[in-house]
Amino acid sequence: MTTPTRAMALALLVLAATVLSLPTASLAVTSPYVRPPPRETLSLFKDDDADGQTPEQVHISMVGLDKMRVSWITDDDAPAIVEYGTTSGQYPFSATGSTTSYKYVFYHSGKIHDAVIGPLQPSTTYYYRCSSNPSREFSFRTPPATLPFKFVIVGDFGQTGWTDSTLKHIADADYDVLLLPGDLSYADFIQSRWDSYGRLVEPLASARPWMMTEGNHEIEKLPLVEPKPFKAYNARWRMPYDAGASPSGSNLYYSFDVAGGAVHVVMLGSYTDYGAGSAQLRWLRRDLAAVDRGRTAFVVALVHAPWYNSNEAHQGEGDAMRAAMEDLLYGARVDAVFAGHVHAYERFARVYNGKADPCGPVYVTIGDGGNREGLADKYVDPQPAISAFREASFGHGRLEVVNATHALWTWHRNDDDEPVVADQVWITSLAANPACNKNKNKICPLGL
Repeated sequence: MTTPTRAMALALLVLAATVLSLPTASLAVTSPYVRPPPRETLSLFKDDDADGQTPEQVHISMVGLDKMRVSWITDDDAPAIVEYGTTSGQYPFSATGSTTSYKYVFYHSGKIHDAVIGPLQPSTTYYYRCSSNPSREFSFRTPPATLPFKFVIVGDFGQTGWTDSTLKHIADADYDVLLLPGDLSYADFIQSRWDSYGRLVEPLASARPWMMTEGNHEIEKLPLVEPKPFKAYNARWRMPYDAGASPSGSNLYYSFDVAGGAVHVVMLGSYTDYGAGSAQLRWLRRDLAAVDRGRTAFVVALVHAPWYNSNEAHQGEGDAMRAAMEDLLYGARVDAVFAGHVHAYERFARVYNGKADPCGPVYVTIGDGGNREGLADKYVDPQPAISAFREASFGHGRLEVVNATHALWTWHRNDDDEPVVADQVWITSLAANPACNKNKNKICPLGL
């Protein structure tokens, strides 16, 4: 490609990004796509050939910029050790972690192990085995230390045939980190479903970091019998809430950086206290105040219950959290907010305080991973002006932060068993918008 052609392509890219990111009512679309019938619930049982010390339900998550937490389960006692290296079958490095377990009514979990390994090199494939068990070798690729950076974002997974379809489409994506805004297994008190879910997602969750926040299906609180919420979730899916520059002290909300700090990700808890004076709200103020937008190109946030929603399902359930936190996100120029809970897809324009605002975040509902409760296919009519695109289908989203000014968001429908791109938009970093930088403190101070 010649230099003038490259310059023309770049100019068209920027023009398209600017046009597509504008909050305009004329682009509002409610998709007429007709969905196929639902699919069966899956049940993945333990391998009959595995013994009590064979690791299963293996998954990884980021801890800082150069470490990884490896988590796995064995039926019997086994060492909480991870051995790893950059060549298959050779493990010159190792780390020892800890082992826990939990009881839930009559259910007894297996031995839940986790160990933090590193420091690791970026964009490198590591091979590893758990509990020194030679029967299973796993591998993962570390995220890059610079942009571009690719996320997959999808919520409300469950474990149905549609979940399996979504996972297959995600496996075909070349991504660095998966973000999940809650509702994982849909165990709903039946703890063995947590085990089958762990087996279902293991091929992907053991190969790329999966970072998540909780949804309502993770609460699993039973008065008197099991009064402590999030028991299984906290035991099985430990996130880096005590790591990084802004530890939160709670596994239900935390933040982390990727791409050398070019992207800051905030994981918020919809089902733990977020009101005035709460620990989560105090932490969020500190966390966002510490973000240097001269260095951090993009800030994205995840919640479970959406703050903006034109679906008839779960109307208003995120309003109280939005009232408590929206000003903070707006003042920090958060670029996008992703939610689950509503079993459909919807993308809003940049919004603040219920109105289109060029300095507000882009809001996206992505609760369409494949849950057993089905799709939410009834929308408010007429479509609100701030709602840009909506469709009640299963699928997943991909956010590629291309450079310090532009990120490409695409939503891939999977109801036809092919990952068709049904919605796409360029998102321009608010840090690169002089008008938003000029007005942010005057309009919406962080109020520390």
